[in-house]
This record gives sequence, structure tokens and C-alpha cells, in this order.
Amino acid sequence: MKGRLWRRGTASGRRSGGGGERQVLLWLVCVCVWESGAETLRYSVAEEMARDSLVGNVAQDLGLSPSQLAARKARVVSEGSEQHFRLDPHSGVLTVTETLDRERICPHSESCALLFKLFFENPVQLIRGEVEVRDVNDHSPEFPEKEMILEILETASPGTRFLLGNARDRDMGTNGLRNYSLSPNSHFSLNQGIGKGGGRYAELVLQKPLDREEQRELHLVLTATDGGSPPRSGTAQVRVVVLDANDNMPVFSREVYEVRVAENSPPGQLVVRVSAADPDEGSNGKVRYTFTEMSEQSQQLYELNPETGEIRVSGNLDYEEEKMHELVVRAMDGGGLSAHCRVHVEVLDVNDNAPEIALSSVSASIPEDAPPRTVVALLSVRDRDSGDNGRTECAIEGDVPFSLTAAFANHYELRTSAALDRETTAEYNVSIVATDWGRARLSARESVSVRIADVNDNAPRFTQAAYSMSVSENEAGAVRIGSVKATDADAGANGRVRYALVREEGEERPAVSVDAESGAVSVVRPLDYEEVRAVEVTVRAADGGSPPRSATALLVRVVVTTTRPWCCTRRPTAARRWASWCRGGPESRSPWADVFVVK
Repeated sequence: MKGRLWRRGTASGRRSGGGGERQVLLWLVCVCVWESGAETLRYSVAEEMARDSLVGNVAQDLGLSPSQLAARKARVVSEGSEQHFRLDPHSGVLTVTETLDRERICPHSESCALLFKLFFENPVQLIRGEVEVRDVNDHSPEFPEKEMILEILETASPGTRFLLGNARDRDMGTNGLRNYSLSPNSHFSLNQGIGKGGGRYAELVLQKPLDREEQRELHLVLTATDGGSPPRSGTAQVRVVVLDANDNMPVFSREVYEVRVAENSPPGQLVVRVSAADPDEGSNGKVRYTFTEMSEQSQQLYELNPETGEIRVSGNLDYEEEKMHELVVRAMDGGGLSAHCRVHVEVLDVNDNAPEIALSSVSASIPEDAPPRTVVALLSVRDRDSGDNGRTECAIEGDVPFSLTAAFANHYELRTSAALDRETTAEYNVSIVATDWGRARLSARESVSVRIADVNDNAPRFTQAAYSMSVSENEAGAVRIGSVKATDADAGANGRVRYALVREEGEERPAVSVDAESGAVSVVRPLDYEEVRAVEVTVRAADGGSPPRSATALLVRVVVTTTRPWCCTRRPTAARRWASWCRGGPESRSPWADVFVVK
């Protein structure tokens, strides 16, 4: 016999406070194994019910007593690997073994049912069972991303639409996603629609033009709400990034940069940093710097960082070569718009140049009788620095008979300051020092060699006050008996001495002669002791100056001797008088005082 049985029951759980409506649809076709037919038990429970919550009473729904279930050894077998239900054979109550999560069990279906089998052993019978898991509003709508970023050109036209990311609600039916809303703002409105698959979507609609320079970003809040009671909602941040259009050119912070830099600044020294701002973004706002209208000399002295705008020293600045440099810098953005500025660099002087001494000659010669303040040499002093760094003073080092006299601007005369004497000092090495007035004073030194030219201001001088010589009587003519010597402190011809005998007018030619060059004294004819005992002559020594200077009246006494002294043989009285001399050796003093006699 076949039939259909419908029953309404109550399933209670923790989420429903232990008492909730449940519907049990029992379709029972009572047929034994030996009869054809099948039975299906259907129950409905809400998800998230607590463990051991009631699903239904199988014994009542099958019209059996609990003792019959136990006698027939009834048990429940779930389909699949998980055992969701448990049967109490003593009461016939069917309960859940765990909390059921419809979104986990049936994630992609609006309807969700769990199947089980009720198996009897005596007699053998199999009854199918089905439990519908009803959805409850236990999930809020969620956006895949907590922040959505929209990049929109600032030139976008009003009315342009921008699709937003959809929210997802794991609940189904009326508990699923129902509506979107947008936070108040002055630029966008929200448009909603339903796609072909039935999902809801949202679009931003531009109402007012954007200006990135006025507002770079807009922050909106998109809210998704479901249809539950009470409704649940989820939010996402919408960050609208306004993309730049190249509608602004770079602007320098100054049109002209005035800077100063010392001339001794090392390479790499920062001179100035120029800066140009471009309110555009990305490549349109990225500024690169280059030099324009730059002289070749400036290119060797300065370098420009194209990224930072830093201008640094790259060469050797020299105030003395150029005191001012003008640089022109161009700033260009990635869109080709550019602006220019000027950089005026004033080079500051430092004391980096020592004075320079220029001499009219490096050697000079003046006569020794030159009067004081005689000009010896001319010189000029130059310092390429400026101010006190280029102001100089000049002086002579050491104790020398010279002085410096200023002639005119930076020109000096080297003059004598005392009488000169070549015989005392024949040459002077005059050291001249020029020093500037800088904080770290620099100086230069030059030497002038001053030679003292000789004048004939010294007469010859004999080496002895008187000379005595002797000659034997009857010696043949031209016999050298000695010499005289005179010296002259002068030089050259002024110091070259010549000798001559002084003869008075009408005087007989003397018996001796003097060699003009050497001063050698010779007897020019034989002398007779009995006639001439001694000969006295005067010798003059004269130098070669013009006019010459001389020394005269030098007495030269020539004593005539015999082979056997007469005083010892012919005249006893005389012999007594000259006894000591007669007994003398080869050299002895004569009775004439201060006369040296050669025997």
C-alpha cells in the first residue's frame, strides 16, 4: 500500500532560544524489504544551531515506538565522510552532532540539504532522510578589498562612470546583498544596477570636474547593506586619486639668485641650490635642470645636478681673471614645459697671490766714489689680489748701504745710502722683500747683485820704508842686487804698479837701475870702492790710473864692498871702529842705522 504523510514539527536550538518552529515533511511509503516501495523523511533546521540540538523524532514520524526502534536496531548513517546527525534508539530523537554552517556546507547554492539514511536490521529496511539547513542572517556584506583606489584624470568629463568593486554576502535570499550607498561628496554620485547573473553592482558617476592641483585625492565611503532583519552592512574606502594633466609649468622660487663664493673654494663646494616647483604630478611635475646660455669658461668652472638643482664648483675659480659669473638655468618638466632663472655668482677675493717684483736688471754696477742717493736700480711690485690682499710694502733685508725710495705707484728706486769702498766690499747682494697686507701675509723676495766699480783712489805703497843692498866692487854691469815692492789696493790698471828712478834735472845717470815692471834693482856699471862707498837713489812707484797716483822719495842705499874689508888691513883706527862689523857673519847690522846691508 502506498501513501504520503505530511507533518509539521518543532526543532529547537541554542540560537533560537531552545524553542523554534520546525517543519517536518514525512513522505512515508511503508513497504517492507519484501515489498516494493521506499520512505523519505524530510526535516528543516536553522543553521548555527548548537550541538545536540533537536532535528526531529524519527519514531513518531514513522509511527513506531521507541522500543520497536531498539528492537529493530535502527541507526543513522550520513551520506559523505562527515556524520552530521545522531539517533537516540531509546527515544527515537534525531539530533545534530555539530553546529551546522550553511555557508560552509553549501557555499554556492541558495538551497541546502543534508542527506542521511535510517537503517533497520530486523527486518532489514532502509529509509532515506533529508534535512534542509535554513539560512540565517549571520554574515555581513564584505568587499574583496577594504580600500578601492580609482585613478581618474583631472581632465575627465562630467558624466563619466567608474565601476566599483562588488561586495559579497555569504548569506542567501533575503539575507543577501540588497543595496549600496555612498558617503556625501561634491564630485560623485552613485549608480546601482543588476548584472546578468543577478549580482548587484555600483558605479561612481562624475558630477563636477576634478582639479588635481586643488585636491589631489578624494576619500569616499561605499556601504553595502543586506536584506536581513535587522540588516547587516559592510563598508569599503574608495580613494579617488586625481591624475595629473600637464597644465602647469615649473616656477622657480626666485627669478635671480645672488650668491657669493670664495675663489679658493675646492671642487665640489656647493654654490647654490636652485629650486623650481611644478604642481603637476608624475613626469609632468618632475623637473630636470640644465645650463643654458653658458660661456665655455663657466662650463669648466661649475657643474649642475639635473635632479636636485645643486650648482657646485668644478674648476679653479680665480678672482683675478673674472670677478662675476652669470649662469642661466632652465627647469623643464616631463611634458616639455620649462622656465628659466639667472644665477649671479660673485667671486670673493682671497689672498692667494704673492707680490711679484719686477727688476730693471738683476745686476748693477756703480763706481765706488758714487755719492749717496745714487740710483742703482729700478723695480716695480705688483699683487694681483685686491684690497688689502693686493696692497704691498717693500723693504731691504740686512745691513747694506742701500735704501728704497718710492718713485710712483708701486715703483721703487734702489739708491745708495752711504759712501762705498770697493777695497772694503767689492760686491753687494741686496735682498728686496715685498709683503702684502692680507690676513695671511704673503711675500716675495728678489736679489740684486751690485758690483762696486773701482776708481783710482789709492796710491801705491812700498812694503818697506827703506831698502839697503850691497854690491862688490868691480862687479860686471847689469848685476841684480835686489828689488823693491809696492802694492796698490785698486784694481785693474788702477792697481798695476810701475817703478822708476827719480832723477833731478841735469843729474848724472845713476849707477843703478830699477825694472819698471818687477822693481828689480841692478848695478848698471862697475863701482870702485875707493871712489864710491855707497850709492843712494829714490824710486817712485806709480799706478796705471788716469790720472795716475804714485809714491816717491823711497831711499834705496847701495853699499859697495870689497873682497877684503879695508877696515881690517889698511887703517887700524878704522879697524877698531868697525871691529865688530868685520867679525860679523854674512849678515850683520851696519853702523848706519835702519839700513839693511846685504854682504
